[in-house]
Amino acid sequence: MRIKYSIAICVAALVISCKVQRSTSTNITSPSLVTQGPLWGAVWQQKASEYKALCFQAYNTARLQLDMILKEPQDKPLALVTDIDETILDNSPYQVHSSLKNEEYSDSSWIVWTKRVDCDTVPGGLSFFQYAKSKGVSVFYITNRLEEEREQTLKDLQRWNFPDATNDHLILKTAGSGKGPRRDKVAANYKIVMLFGDNLSDFSSVFDKKPQDERDNQTRDNAAMFGSKFIVLPNIMYGDWEGALYNYRHALPAGQKDSIITANLRKY
Repeated sequence: MRIKYSIAICVAALVISCKVQRSTSTNITSPSLVTQGPLWGAVWQQKASEYKALCFQAYNTARLQLDMILKEPQDKPLALVTDIDETILDNSPYQVHSSLKNEEYSDSSWIVWTKRVDCDTVPGGLSFFQYAKSKGVSVFYITNRLEEEREQTLKDLQRWNFPDATNDHLILKTAGSGKGPRRDKVAANYKIVMLFGDNLSDFSSVFDKKPQDERDNQTRDNAAMFGSKFIVLPNIMYGDWEGALYNYRHALPAGQKDSIITANLRKY
C-alpha cells in the first residue's frame, strides 16, 4: 500500500509540475522588436569598429568635398547644416536605458537623458566641423529636439567645443518635424554647400514622412547627391526608416508594430 501510495503522489506531482511549466511557458512573451531592437543597434554603435569606420568615411568624404568647394568663387557666405543626434552626438546610452526597461521612446524620458548633458561625439564629426570653421564656413544645427532642450543642447555642444554653438545657430523644432522651412531660413543668407544627417529628412523635404517605396525611389533619384552634398551617418537604432515600416503609426502597441514588420520581411 505504501509503495502504491508513493507512486500515486509522484505521478500527481509530475502532472502538476507539467501543468505549471506549460502555464508558465504560455505566459512568457518574446521581447519586442521595437523595444529590444534598438538595444542591439546600440551595442553595434558603441562597440563595432565598423560603425566608427563608416563615420570616419562620411566625414573624410565631406572634407574632400569641402576642399573642392573652397577652391571655387562664391557669391554668398558658405554654410554647413547638420543634424545633432546620431550625426554629431551619440545618444546610444538612452537606447540602452530604455530597452533594458522594455520601453519605447517618449519625449519625457528623452528629456531626462538630454538634461544629463552626457552625450559622446560621433567619430570624425568634431574635427571636421572645427576644420570647416577654420576655413570660414559657418555651421548651423537643425534638430528636432524641442525648444525646452535648448539649454542642455548648447551645453553639450559647447563642452565639446563644436563651432558656432550659439543660440542663433541652433534651430530647434517649434512646429512640425519637417526641416525644410528651417533650412530655407539659413539659405536666405548663406549658400548651404553640404547637409549632414542620419535620417533622409535631414537632407530634403522629398523624404519627409513618405512610405517605404517612395523613400527608396527618392533615394535612387537622388543617388548623385549622396557623398557630394548629402553626407549620411549610420543609425540603426531609430529613424524614419523604422516609422515607414508601419506607416508612422507610432501609437500602435509594440506587438502590433512587430507583426507588421515581420510580415513584410523576406524569409525562407
